Amino acid sequence: MTDATPLKANSSMPDCLLPEPASSSGLAIFTEKLQNRHRRISASICIPCSVEQVWEALTDYDNLANFIPNLSVSRCLETVDSRTLLEQVGSQCFLNIQFCARVVLDMAEQFPHRISFSMVEGDFKAFEGCWRLESEAASQPTTRLNYELTICPPLAIPVMLIERHLRHDLTQNLQAIRQHMIISTSAA
Repeated sequence: MTDATPLKANSSMPDCLLPEPASSSGLAIFTEKLQNRHRRISASICIPCSVEQVWEALTDYDNLANFIPNLSVSRCLETVDSRTLLEQVGSQCFLNIQFCARVVLDMAEQFPHRISFSMVEGDFKAFEGCWRLESEAASQPTTRLNYELTICPPLAIPVMLIERHLRHDLTQNLQAIRQHMIISTSAA
């Protein structure tokens, strides 16, 4: 069963070239219910930067927490060739209680179009997915950043609660990545 309701359907590429509100960024997010409490969440956003620039920001793992909200820790534990073990801790205040979730991810880079990740240790039963970067045809360098996550929370956490928070957080995170890229490339 699929809940494929995009937040914003935007087919007008020129609108996403300006640092405007998220509604002009082509942001879309979809949720798919899978078996055994698993959910697949897919999202995408248009970023007015080259694929290489977006790749550089996404693979600067130790600095991701500096501009991605709800990510309090992001640090490389080990790097060998195109694989990195990455520890991340997400945190969020909910009903005046601070919740944290930790994962250690095996990151596999396929420059410059795909960064796959899978949990090797953490607070979820399953946590895996990928970032995909696609160059868009436009008068300025433009990247369509796609994110896909398949997740299964522990039994103690209701799936609907995790799903709702992930959709909200992912929206904020993609907007923050876009804004970070706009600011960092305009300062260069």
